[in-house]
Amino acid sequence: MSKLKINGKMLLNIGFQQGPVISVAITVIEQHFKHHSQEEAEELLKKILADPAAYVDDAIVGKIAEKLIKAAPAKEIALRETPVAYAIFGSNYIEEGALRQMNNAVRLPVAVAGSLMPDAHQGYGLPIGGVLAADNAVIPYGVGVDIGCRMCLSILDLPVHSLTAHEGQYKRELMDFTVFGAGGEWKKREADPVLERSEFNDIPFLRHLFDKASRQLGTSGSGNHFVEWGIVEITAAQNEWNLAPGNYVALLSHSGSRGLGAQIAGHYTQVAKELCPLPQEAKHLAYLDLDTEAGQEYWLAMNLAGDYASACHHHIHKRLIKAMGATMLARVENHHNFAWKEIHEGKEVIVHRKGATPAGKGMLGIIPGSMTAPGFIVRGKGEVSSLQSASHGAGRLMSRTKAIQSITNSELTKVLQEHGVTLIGGGLDEAPAAYKDINTVMAAQTDLVEVVGRFLPKMVRMADGGPRED
Repeated sequence: MSKLKINGKMLLNIGFQQGPVISVAITVIEQHFKHHSQEEAEELLKKILADPAAYVDDAIVGKIAEKLIKAAPAKEIALRETPVAYAIFGSNYIEEGALRQMNNAVRLPVAVAGSLMPDAHQGYGLPIGGVLAADNAVIPYGVGVDIGCRMCLSILDLPVHSLTAHEGQYKRELMDFTVFGAGGEWKKREADPVLERSEFNDIPFLRHLFDKASRQLGTSGSGNHFVEWGIVEITAAQNEWNLAPGNYVALLSHSGSRGLGAQIAGHYTQVAKELCPLPQEAKHLAYLDLDTEAGQEYWLAMNLAGDYASACHHHIHKRLIKAMGATMLARVENHHNFAWKEIHEGKEVIVHRKGATPAGKGMLGIIPGSMTAPGFIVRGKGEVSSLQSASHGAGRLMSRTKAIQSITNSELTKVLQEHGVTLIGGGLDEAPAAYKDINTVMAAQTDLVEVVGRFLPKMVRMADGGPRED
């Protein structure tokens, strides 16, 4: 007898539609029919699919039948006529596409408040740099594909002159202890508490993602993801780490939840679109009510992906710090591409920050520039009009396609040499000229954050091209 293997792909192949019924069917079959053959299970599922009404009273498979009956196309949900007002920071250099997307977002029936950061540009659903507070609902594309994409900065006790005196060692360790790109896996599986989380068993959709998550733990994505050595300038005499003002060697990384997060985003976005059909111009903003099973599943899966992203950074930093024989003096890290439960005007709301940095009062974060421009360690001011948020970087000035068409390899080489930066991997789509001026962006958000220190990149590793997200 062949081993019973029930997954979403198999169910889609026999005619099931993407949606909550997939998770229910997997759970029911695995719990009650695990001793049946693959053929028997598939035949039963085909019969239920063909006539769900005939099985709705069945004590076991009735759950599947109910989901199939409820999966009939829902009536389109209208957008509100009067949009929620929202604040814009750096309005003079935010593209029209981002404004149009934000204008759609604040017309959602669940929209409570919004804001647009100075690095904003067009994305899918909520614009990158968009912040939206919703009433008891979560928007998968308001979070983004790379769930929990994150910054992590470790300040080390290495002498600054070692970056040039031992450049070869820094480069070798950066090459040996990082892996980039779609499908990239670390050479051996690492143990981590995040892999022991119950969600991998409790949520049927996540079960088949465990192996991928285990293999990709401690690796980085493609696109604008990086790991880099550089110099931190601590400018504030009073800081959270009691470090003397001055220069320090630091390790900075930017990456997210890898294939785990991408598949969670894709699955629950499709579920949301089926449960919450919106007009064409807002279809990518489909949301899940947190009082529903699908909404709770996504919320748990999103938080798992965020914690997984954090674990990836910590493994990368641990390997590199150990390889360099260094000691960590301080660390700053923060998510973007995430949703949080927060209080706004006395009411709990779900705040989506898609490409935006949390900037609650006293909260530390990192806002990077580009591979040659400085990044900034910042302390949030808790500005209410921004929903206590700030930009997550400089923001794109050019699309990837336009950057590749407009920037030459010689131009990129020249600007790297002028700034004394060594680049490993990367491409023209990530060239500094493809990004807004980080100093202009920072000047537009002085009401949102104060600068505690600066990070100057010196050796940057990125993926060798490839797709934007994995």
